[in-house]
Amino acid sequence: MAFNLAFLSSILIILSAFSPVITALSSNYYDKSCPNVEQIVSNAVKKGVANDRTVPAALLRMHFHDCFIRSGGPNWDVPKGRKDGRTSKATETRQLPAPTFNISQLQQSFSQRGLSLNDLVALSGGHTLGFSHCSSFQNRIHNFNATHDVDPSLQPSFAASLKNTCPINNRPKNAGATMDPSSTTFDNTYFKLILQGKSLFSSDQALLSLPKTKNLVTKFATSKEAFLDAFVNSMIKMSSITGGQEVRKDCRIVN
Repeated sequence: MAFNLAFLSSILIILSAFSPVITALSSNYYDKSCPNVEQIVSNAVKKGVANDRTVPAALLRMHFHDCFIRSGGPNWDVPKGRKDGRTSKATETRQLPAPTFNISQLQQSFSQRGLSLNDLVALSGGHTLGFSHCSSFQNRIHNFNATHDVDPSLQPSFAASLKNTCPINNRPKNAGATMDPSSTTFDNTYFKLILQGKSLFSSDQALLSLPKTKNLVTKFATSKEAFLDAFVNSMIKMSSITGGQEVRKDCRIVN
């Protein structure tokens, strides 16, 4: 299934339980049971994107959340057949890496799921799409620590614009900022912004904390092609995190 990220048609909605990475999926899983599924899903997602350009970011976020909790752009063959879980618990969202995580916390969160530092940096590139509410980066622009009100790693004029958008005593429900200026285009701008001190999250800036992850950020900022190749490989690897009990016949109810 050749898949364009603008369309993450993959996600073939999965609420899988968590277990280590396995390779039980296949690109032809539905060839006999539902041979037209790829076109059906692709058409539905493309229609959604035509109506709302934020759909790709939402789908990418959903896919990431699904794989971590229970369980145009680049093209790739999407492995299919992920198992659906039979339970869904809001408390399990605590397992997701937070935007305030430091590099040690990020590394631990990813390694527990069989994902490497390479995967961490590549998958973080998904932040090239979408929007963030103030609450996810408030810690960097107000009362950062005992010495600085604002995170000193933030570029000053960028920090000032964020403070203007998200004042400490005035927090409109929908206030926030796009992840990067080209927030509906899947590109490598995110990595360039990190190097410029213009990333939103502490977890983004944390990628510069280790020589290996900093080198990858620089590599992906320099080469969009290198980033896309790494992203595809890491998406396939992350998609293989599974552990559910069944492939849902009707996505709304358990079998």
